[in-house]
This record gives sequence, structure tokens and C-alpha cells, in this order.
Amino acid sequence: MRFFLILFLMMATSAVASAPATGEARFPPSLESYDDGDVPGLWAKLSGRVAAEPFNLVATVIFLLAICHTFLSSRFLGISNKLRHRYEKLEKLETDPKRGSRFSRLRDWIQVKMTAFHFLGEVEAVFGIWLIPLAIAVLFMAGLDSLFAYIDSVSFTEPIFVVVIMTVASSRPVLRFAEWALARVAALGGSTPSAWWLSIMTVGPLLGSFVTEPAAMTICALLLVERFYKLKPSMTFRYATLGLLFVNISVGGTLDHFAAPPVVMVASKWGWDFSFMLMNFGWKAVAGILVANGLFFVVFRRELAGLAVVQANQSRRQKAVPHWITFTHLLFIGWIVFVAHHPALVVLGFLFFLAFVQATERNQDIIRLRSPLLVGFFLASLVIHGGFQAWWIAPILGNLGEFPLMIGATVLTAFNDNAAITYLATLVPGLSEELKYAVVAGAVAGGGLTVIANAPNPAGQAILQKYFGENGIDPAKLFLAALVPTIIMGAAFMLLP
Repeated sequence: MRFFLILFLMMATSAVASAPATGEARFPPSLESYDDGDVPGLWAKLSGRVAAEPFNLVATVIFLLAICHTFLSSRFLGISNKLRHRYEKLEKLETDPKRGSRFSRLRDWIQVKMTAFHFLGEVEAVFGIWLIPLAIAVLFMAGLDSLFAYIDSVSFTEPIFVVVIMTVASSRPVLRFAEWALARVAALGGSTPSAWWLSIMTVGPLLGSFVTEPAAMTICALLLVERFYKLKPSMTFRYATLGLLFVNISVGGTLDHFAAPPVVMVASKWGWDFSFMLMNFGWKAVAGILVANGLFFVVFRRELAGLAVVQANQSRRQKAVPHWITFTHLLFIGWIVFVAHHPALVVLGFLFFLAFVQATERNQDIIRLRSPLLVGFFLASLVIHGGFQAWWIAPILGNLGEFPLMIGATVLTAFNDNAAITYLATLVPGLSEELKYAVVAGAVAGGGLTVIANAPNPAGQAILQKYFGENGIDPAKLFLAALVPTIIMGAAFMLLP
């Protein structure tokens, strides 16, 4: 925990203390420096870029290995759990006075291996682990100065924002307020598990357009724990809900131009304002969410009805939070969202929030930073890796038509953060309005396919993964669960006028 807290403070200090770069970093080369606009053929262009800078290929191989690692994370957690069971058995044998010392040494070694495999199985830590070979490769192929120059050019604004907004949004006053608001909607259906499920999965993601997607993900995931996952639905339904949640959150922030990271990356550069987003994306996202939720509700209606019996035995009374404390927390969220792109002000607001929580601790829960810091570590690592992938992503996006571009953006989003995909699209010269629309539509529609596809997904996984068995969330099952709603969202964006 101290390691991640120190890491977050280092990111914050770096983002706050260093002025934004006025020019491109010397390493890796800028896309313009390749001067290959006239080179015919995608393969020839990519080959030329590798020849000009061999590190491009090395960085991409490391990135692909990290992606493969994410799909194997559940296997590593399984090994860690087996070692933990062995560790517990040896703990009992260690009491033997004749053999105790031998078992003690063996148990210490097993503990080391158990911890190592658990760390390898933490999805939020995967890309951070692969920063080690990436840094070594940069040192050998470009030198220490290039490594420092690149890190200084990377913006950690989004990881810092996500850490802070996750922490504030998961506080007791905010969760009680969100639960109260969604309860009003659920009451229209009799406050049954079915009504709560529909309320969280429909209204919750749309909150992302007002309190940002990371906050909406945190609120929805925590409410799903209380109102759905604790009722122990089938594993199939758990994955279906998780995949649907990730997709809905990804598109739920498109009602405006300031809440969804992939939209923020292009809004100012392409002149997209609130009215443009609402008319071209927002209402289609709402339609897609309603269709996808309705389909899943019909498929699992019998299981939802069966959960009502379980819920009757889990009624709970909670102490009310004073309105003025809740209002103050909402003001903190509003401030953090308002200054989201100014890390110094985000951190300053966070410090005041911690002080306020301390002053009102009788109406607060303990502030737990583990999950937010792990998610921030994940995003910071992904940003560092992603900066080395522009050499191949930008040419691919620039060589596709409208429909292929949308499909391509959706597929690429599964292997990189969708905000990175849309950002790289802004580097492609001469994109028509149709192509701009297609790349953003594909990026937000594919934001639920994997944990790394959308910035808020790691937050949801960190909260919900304990309900998917000892090995956590299986990436392949998540992909399959998110595939149908992804197709529905893609059809809504491309077929609706």
C-alpha cells in the first residue's frame, strides 16, 4: 500500500511541478518525422518506420506480451491460491518441535512464491510489471536521457483524476445519495431485484455524463455489490452483468463533451460541443442502453425473479448521513470534475476532502485507497506503454473507410485504452467528419470488451472481482459477455440517423 501511495504522490508531483511540454519528446520520434505520407501501402509504411526506429518493434512486442499477460492473470491467481493452501497446511505442521524449523524455511519460500504469483495475477499491476523490460529496452537502445525525456513528456493527469474521483465517489455520503436517487427509480418497479438491476444498469451509466465515467463506474459497481452480487446470482449472469455494465458505462458518458475520456481527447480539436454530442451520440447511446438492457432482462428474467426471495432475508437499516455532509461531498465531486485537467487543483481539492472526512468521521467510512491507487497505477502504466504505439495505430486508422474504421477502432480499443485510440485519430491529417464520427463511435462502443479498453473498467474490476471466484475475472469470459452489447451499441451509432 505504501508503495502505491508513494507512486501516486510521485505522479502527482510530476504532473503538478513540471510544465507541459512545448514540443515533442525526442524519443520516440514524432509521426511527422517519418515523412512517409507518400509511401504506398500500409506494410511498406510500417516497415519503413521500424527501419527508421527499431525500438518501435521492441516496444510493440513488449506491449503485446503485456496484453497476453492480462489474459493469463486468472491462471497466475489460481497458482497463488494453490500455494496459499499449501502454505496453510505447512503452518499446522510447523508446530512439530522436531521438524518445525524445516517447515518454517519451506513455508517462507512458499510465501514468497505465493505473493509473486498473486502480484502477477493482479490485472491492475500487469502493465506496470511490463514497464520494467520496457525501461531496460529504452536504456539499452536509446539511453537514460531518452528515458527521462519520454517520461517527462507523458501526462499523468487522467490517472491522478481517476484516483481522486474514485476515492471521493466511494465515500459513504456519495454512495448513500446515489443509492437514494436510484432507489426512487427502482421504486417504480416495486424495489425488487429486477427493478434495482434495471435502475443501476440504465440510469447509473448515464450519470457518467454528469459526474464522469470513473465516478459512475464506482457508484454502479458498489451498488451492484449490495443489490445484486451479494444475492449470489449464477456465474453466467454475473459475467453478463459485468460485460453489460462496462459497455454501458463506456457509452453513457457521450451525452456531453467533457465526461468521457475518448471524447475529451477530440472535442476541442474537432470543435465538438454539447449540442453536437447530444444530437450525434447521446440519444443513440441511450437507445442502445435501453435495447441491450431489455434484451438481457428478458434472457435472465426468471433468475432475477428468483433473487427476490433471497433479498427478503437481506433487508438492512443504515444510519442516515446529514444532508449538509452529503452536499459538501457533491461539491467536492463538482470541483474535481470542473478542474479535472488541472492536476494541481485536483490534488489540492483531494487534500481538503481528506481533511473534511477527518472532521466528520462519525458519518464517514474508512477511506480505502488500495483500489483507487491500483487503478491509477494501471492507467499510468498504460499511458506510458501507449505512447510507443502511435507508430502503427495512426497509419492503420488513416487507411480505413468509414465502416471499416469503426470496426477497426472497436477492435483496437480491446487492446488499448479507447482514449488513446481517439487521441491518435487526431494525429491523422485530413480525416473527414464521417471518419471522425466513425472512430469515436467504434472506440466508445468497444470500451467494454476488455479491462484495458476503457479507463473506468479497472475500477469496476477492482470492486467486483471477488464475486468471480478465487481466480478473479476471466478476460475471455468478460469479452464474450460484452460482445452482444458491443454489437448493439455499434449498430445504434451506425444505423440510427
